[in-house]
Amino acid sequence: MSHIKSRDIDQMNSDQRERRLMELRDELMQLRAQQALGGSASNSGAYKQTRRSIARLLTKISQENKE
Repeated sequence: MSHIKSRDIDQMNSDQRERRLMELRDELMQLRAQQALGGSASNSGAYKQTRRSIARLLTKISQENKE
């Protein structure tokens, strides 16, 4: 559940974005730990998707703050 579409981010309010950002960062930390311990083949794309979703959220949050 690490992938978030830009359309979904646009529909969230600022509190939901912050909450989702924290969840994704926790998930990324878990994926890094799995990768450090040898990793699993089933989560090969999850790391990249999580990083990109975090970037999308941070971009939207910064755009909102500039306005």
